[in-house]
Amino acid sequence: MMIEITIFTPTYNRKSTLRRLYQSLTIQSCYDFEWLVIDDGSTDGTFEYLEEISKKEEKFNIRYYRFSNGGKHRAINKGLDLAKGQYFFIVDSDDYLTNISIQSINTWIESISEEKKKFAGVSGLKGYTSSKMVGRTFNGNNLSCTALDTQKFNISGDKSEVYRTEIMREYRFPEIEGEKFITEAVVWNRIANDGFLIKYFNEINYVCEYREDGLTKKIDELFCSNFRGYTLYIKELIEFTKIHKVKIRAIMAYGYRGRLIKIPYKVMSDNIKISTGRLFVLTKIGVLIKLLRGFVKR
Repeated sequence: MMIEITIFTPTYNRKSTLRRLYQSLTIQSCYDFEWLVIDDGSTDGTFEYLEEISKKEEKFNIRYYRFSNGGKHRAINKGLDLAKGQYFFIVDSDDYLTNISIQSINTWIESISEEKKKFAGVSGLKGYTSSKMVGRTFNGNNLSCTALDTQKFNISGDKSEVYRTEIMREYRFPEIEGEKFITEAVVWNRIANDGFLIKYFNEINYVCEYREDGLTKKIDELFCSNFRGYTLYIKELIEFTKIHKVKIRAIMAYGYRGRLIKIPYKVMSDNIKISTGRLFVLTKIGVLIKLLRGFVKR
């Protein structure tokens, strides 16, 4: 039988939460998927746990591999080489799926089948719970647009993107020597800039936990310690987006984070091809906004 979806999970020392994700897969309403896991150098018994459950699981196939620690984006690149599914669904090891998630995704994949070449994939909503959505969304049942145009339609925050595997293999994550993180938005933006659409649907099918030791909570630290990858993301975002406020916010964030690690304004402005004066002013405005928001929250 042809596998429609590869659920791909990169994991690093997440044995405790991986159990919850696995449990959510065992109670899916359909099993038209494989679970592909890359253990990114864990030392907590993750690999042994995967060996154990794969031997007894009969509803779906579990494949697992172990590599030395190289970061999530390198694990995804490896996963793309190994995936057997026509669609590639990244599900982090500290998150889990609702019990009709795969069935719902398959329904929306079928809805784009006649126009498949126009679409990179489909995307549902992520939730803090099965009823509390992450970010914002549009009014209505579904909407088709590129990932770069989402803010035009009030779509923001993390979403549960499911991309065609063949497209993702054409847009692999840049691997920068000495860096172990690059935002997934680099790839999503490149796919969008080439005109591929996503069909967004308003249903929470993925529940996420933003842990204190997770990537999202450490985003400033991650961008600052992997600054060349961050620079690439910001440079391309400014070039690709047609939404002025997105450009402004990107420049503000870049200047703020660059100054945290004492990168000179001239170096940063050369990196992203804008004037030093504009970068300086927008960075100061961004810092002021950040301080005011912090004051209001107190």
